[in-house]
Amino acid sequence: MAPSAAEAASAASSSGRLLVLYASQTGNAMDAAERVGREAERGGCPAVDVLSMDSFDPSRLPRERFVVFVVSTTGQGDPPDSMKGFWRHLLRKDLGAQWLEGVHHAVFGLGDSGYQKYNFAAKKLDRRLSHLGAEQVVEIGLGDDQHPSGYEGGLDPWLMSLWKSLNETNPLLLPRVSDINDPNSSTLGDPKVHVIYYSSNEVPQDSILSERNKLINRARSMSPALQFHDDGGPPYMLQMVTNQCLTKEGSDRDVRHFELEDPSSAISYKTGDALEILPSQDPSAVNAFIERCNLNPDCYITIQAKNGDKISKGSIASSLMDSIKLKTFVALTMDIASASPRRYFFEVMSFFATAEHEKEKLQYFASPEGRDDLYQYNQKESRTVLEVLEDFPSVQMPFEWLVQLTPPLKKRAFSISSSPLAHPNQIHLTVSIVSWLTPFKRKRHGLCSTWLAGFNPSKDNLIPCWIRHGSLPPPHPSVPLVLIGPGTGCAPFRAFVEERAAQVAAEPTAPVLFFFGCRNQDNDFLYKDFWLTHAQDEGVLSSKRGGGLFVAFSRDQPQKVYVQHKIKEQSARVWNLLLSGAAIYIAGSSTKMPADVTAALEEVICREHGVKKEDASKWLRDLERAGRFNIETWS
Repeated sequence: MAPSAAEAASAASSSGRLLVLYASQTGNAMDAAERVGREAERGGCPAVDVLSMDSFDPSRLPRERFVVFVVSTTGQGDPPDSMKGFWRHLLRKDLGAQWLEGVHHAVFGLGDSGYQKYNFAAKKLDRRLSHLGAEQVVEIGLGDDQHPSGYEGGLDPWLMSLWKSLNETNPLLLPRVSDINDPNSSTLGDPKVHVIYYSSNEVPQDSILSERNKLINRARSMSPALQFHDDGGPPYMLQMVTNQCLTKEGSDRDVRHFELEDPSSAISYKTGDALEILPSQDPSAVNAFIERCNLNPDCYITIQAKNGDKISKGSIASSLMDSIKLKTFVALTMDIASASPRRYFFEVMSFFATAEHEKEKLQYFASPEGRDDLYQYNQKESRTVLEVLEDFPSVQMPFEWLVQLTPPLKKRAFSISSSPLAHPNQIHLTVSIVSWLTPFKRKRHGLCSTWLAGFNPSKDNLIPCWIRHGSLPPPHPSVPLVLIGPGTGCAPFRAFVEERAAQVAAEPTAPVLFFFGCRNQDNDFLYKDFWLTHAQDEGVLSSKRGGGLFVAFSRDQPQKVYVQHKIKEQSARVWNLLLSGAAIYIAGSSTKMPADVTAALEEVICREHGVKKEDASKWLRDLERAGRFNIETWS
């Protein structure tokens, strides 16, 4: 008699099931978790499940024996959205120190050491699991985007330690552990998705969408890479009405001021919010990809998970009514011309290479030995999926694998630089147009910023947009402000100053100090006239209102001057404002600036308050806990 499903599950658990839970905001943690699952299967693990954290009931965690967590950190040390419910459950006060007794856990974090709260979510999770009685199988692993090989520079050695420790803990879990890093034992499974093709004359005319926002929703809800991370079609299709260069012509930096509007209605947003934009890919690149992969651009497709469940959420229509043109799906969901593929992409490619020298090269790139060379070829050169496919012409990957492995086309987020009180039907953005040279001197361009810079406001244009709550909460008018925003970090504070200027007419407002920094007064003093106007007479930043504007031009004198120097120069004014209940806001580059500014603020507190550095650090931490010290940075 066959065992019941419950008995089978119990048997799998006792002989060795490995549960891999991931929390991903952009897809990196999901990629890493799937690699953990693949390697465990290669090592002979009897049962492996790889699940997003928000699809697992945390109350069932004590029933598991072996759990691997792969967690990214977002924003200013925040957990990804998919982890928040799970984390709230773990923080419940009725969970005792033995709640996870018998559970063996391992945590790998993905982060960027350029941020102050590096891998914060993973570190907190690892500590909490131990406090609840779980046993750590291996030390926490920390993947760092700043590593020469990206997060895989930390993942590779951590996985080797994980498999060794798990094998010592329970040999039944990985009976073929030696196969994990044996290239000869690597086999290609099936893709996770099934693509159904239809000719254009099969598709009912009433199912073909012409509205752009509905088309975006249909395509992206069908994409397996976006199923946990997309939030429907864009609520706004905004028109660009202003495209203004803020930097001097001939400057080595190009920063633009964009004004977007909804001609028909007001836009609901708050100061401190961010605007997410879905950029369009170059049609010639989409055509080249379709031609290289021998695809029919005019056919229609639907995508199903291999178990037969539609990936497209919430649809009760038939597949035919739900179909979308293949070319449209590629253009709206698959980043074929700006994102670099993952290492697994090269491993899968090796199975479809018919030229022996290409197969060997791809196998080498996919091996631990080839990791650094792959990083130089792929990530450092910002090699795109299309370029990689063109470099290995003998490879013909089935479209199912391309759908599964091509990085998803992601929305880009920008701090909003306008106040809804001043511009109820507009959103303003301050955007640096990104371009760079690779080590081999290849010119690369940021997809979204370059696309936006190319818009002609006098022509019809519609930009798909979502509004997202930012990490800078809008302050009450009665709260004094210390704003620090060098470069494009000034964007949210332009909105703050606009908002406070609009509030002055209706209610009393508190003083504002603004510290701005750039290279040269003549080349990149962004919004110069705006700041100077508000610093004069009865303006928000005027001394008459207790405010102040302080600008650091780093290259206009022999010695470098940055915002942190200006903060220390204004030590007494900053401290007096903090004593009167001021909130501190910092925005800008995530590299050295936040740490240098924080150190300058600590120095101000030490000097003016007469305390030691550790007491000043605690003072700022208390301020942060009270919601009065907020940082928004980007890399």
